[in-house]
Amino acid sequence: MGVLKRNYGWWIVALLATLPLIPLLSLVNVEFSNGLAISPVEGDSVEMLYHISGEFAIRWMTAVLTCTPFFILFGVNNLFVRQSMGIATAVWSLLHFIIFIWTEGVLETFTQFNYIVGFIAVLILIPLLFTSNRKSMKWLKAKWKQLQSMAYAAIFLSLLHVAILDKTWILYAVIVGVGFVMRIPFIKEALIAFRKKRGVGKA
Repeated sequence: MGVLKRNYGWWIVALLATLPLIPLLSLVNVEFSNGLAISPVEGDSVEMLYHISGEFAIRWMTAVLTCTPFFILFGVNNLFVRQSMGIATAVWSLLHFIIFIWTEGVLETFTQFNYIVGFIAVLILIPLLFTSNRKSMKWLKAKWKQLQSMAYAAIFLSLLHVAILDKTWILYAVIVGVGFVMRIPFIKEALIAFRKKRGVGKA
């Protein structure tokens, strides 16, 4: 119970990230008659799979980058919640890419600029996924933060990918942009000083 209580934020994020997978399962057929075979159901299921997986990937990615602004405003910071959000981002991004190559093929990835941009973003997220744990933090030490900072490049490429596809991206760009503005040293210090003066959160 102690571990569960200490990491309750991790479990909440894991649950929120997993629940949307349930409706996705209804969009595929799984057959075992001639070995394992998975295929989309009839209709617009493929487009739905694209849309849902892509939307949740960028939503979680944006959520990760709001952790620091949240700390600046409220003084609340939980490294393991941030890590679990990062894991959710990588998993949904990989799922999005897998659905793409499953239906279009690997070679299609290199036929359009926006596909290449999205592919690079996924490549960046893979090492971040496998190093989002305590052992990697201890092993990599200072280099761990440097590696994790590559998330900024991934979110930029993801927003570019979505923008080229003419999807709803402005909201995410605004949230991320405001977050980066709040990271500017003198703005960050002013906001933290105001928060401390108000007695909100921790220093």
